[in-house]
Amino acid sequence: MFDELKPHLVELRKRLGISVLSLIVMFFAMFYFHEIILNWMVEPLNVALIEVGKKSLHAAEGMVTTSQVGGAFFVALKVSFFAAIIASLPIVLSQIWLFIAPGLYASEKKMIIPFVIGGTLMFLLGVLFAYYIVTPFGFDFLITFGSFKFTPLINIEDYVGFFTKILFGFGVAFELPVFAYFLALLGLVNDKQMSDFFKYAVVIIFIVAALLTPPDVLTQLLMAGPLIILYGFSILIVKAVNPYKEEEDDEDELDEEEQQTS
Repeated sequence: MFDELKPHLVELRKRLGISVLSLIVMFFAMFYFHEIILNWMVEPLNVALIEVGKKSLHAAEGMVTTSQVGGAFFVALKVSFFAAIIASLPIVLSQIWLFIAPGLYASEKKMIIPFVIGGTLMFLLGVLFAYYIVTPFGFDFLITFGSFKFTPLINIEDYVGFFTKILFGFGVAFELPVFAYFLALLGLVNDKQMSDFFKYAVVIIFIVAALLTPPDVLTQLLMAGPLIILYGFSILIVKAVNPYKEEEDDEDELDEEEQQTS
C-alpha cells in the first residue's frame, strides 16, 4: 500500500515545495513595498477615524498606535506575508492543478490556464469587494459607535490581523464558483446535489460569516449575502457543465435492490 502511495507523496512534496518557494520569493519582494501596501490597508481605518473627529464632541479623531516593542516590524512582516499569498496565488493554483492532472483526461488537463486565471481573478474580486464595500461600512459603524464618549486608540497589530482575516476570508469565499465549475467538470458534483445541500450551505455560510467578520449584524450580512448569491450562481454553473440526469437515480435504485436480494 505504501508503495502505491509513494509516487503521490513524492509528487505532493514537489508541488508543496514549489508553492512554498514561490511564497518565500514573493514575501521578500513584497517586503520591499510593505509601506505602500500598509498605507493601502490602513486607508479605510483612517477614513473611519476622520469621521469620528467630525462626530465627536471633543473633536478627537482617534489614533493608530502600537503596544509592542518592534511592533512596526512585525506589522511589516504580516503585511508582506499577506501580499505574498496574493502574488503567489497563480503559482499555487497551478501546482494544485498539476498535482491532480495525472488523474484527468487529456482534454481536462488543458483547463489549467482557465483554472489559474479564474481562481486568481475571483480571489482578487473577493479581496476588492471586502476592501471597498464591506470594511467601510463595518469600520464606520464599529469605530464611530460610542465615539462621543471615547477616543478610539487602534492597535495596529490587531488591526492588520483582523483586516487580513476579512480580506482573505472573502477571497477564499469568492473561489466557490471556480471550484464548483471544475468539480462539475470532473463529474464529482451535479446541480441536484448542490440544490439539495442549499439549506445546509446557508447555515454554514452564516457560521463562517460570524467567524470572519466583526460581531455586528451588518458586516455579517455583507459577507453572507454575496456568498449565498455565489452559491446560487455556482448551481447554475454546475447545471450547465454537469446537469443532473434521472437515470442516475434509477441506476442507484437498481444497485440497492441487487444488494438487498444478494
